[in-house]
Amino acid sequence: MQGNLPPEAQEKLEELQELQGSAQQLAVQKSTAEAQLAETEAALEHLDEIDDDTDMYQEVGELLVETNHGDASEDLTGRKESLERRVQALERQEERIQKQFESLQTELQQLLGGMGDLAG
Repeated sequence: MQGNLPPEAQEKLEELQELQGSAQQLAVQKSTAEAQLAETEAALEHLDEIDDDTDMYQEVGELLVETNHGDASEDLTGRKESLERRVQALERQEERIQKQFESLQTELQQLLGGMGDLAG
């Protein structure tokens, strides 16, 4: 059917397909960020249960480096805030893409509806 579409409708269809691909990539990024956020929140909760003088280590690349309770808490809190902002930004992008998708879909339906009128 795509071969029978006028160029304008074909272009809208291609834009829809590109947006769909972008939406899928965005969903993966959001899912990853949400998982990282959940892990960070769990680590913060666990940290609250640990005594301040407990020996602690933080993963830095492939190494474990000694740290203290305050530094670990500060690092995790900063990471949590950063991930929350990331998730919010991805949600805003999702909304924008959804609106673009709906708008293009409406335009394409109008174009195709107009073709039916011409063919009749």
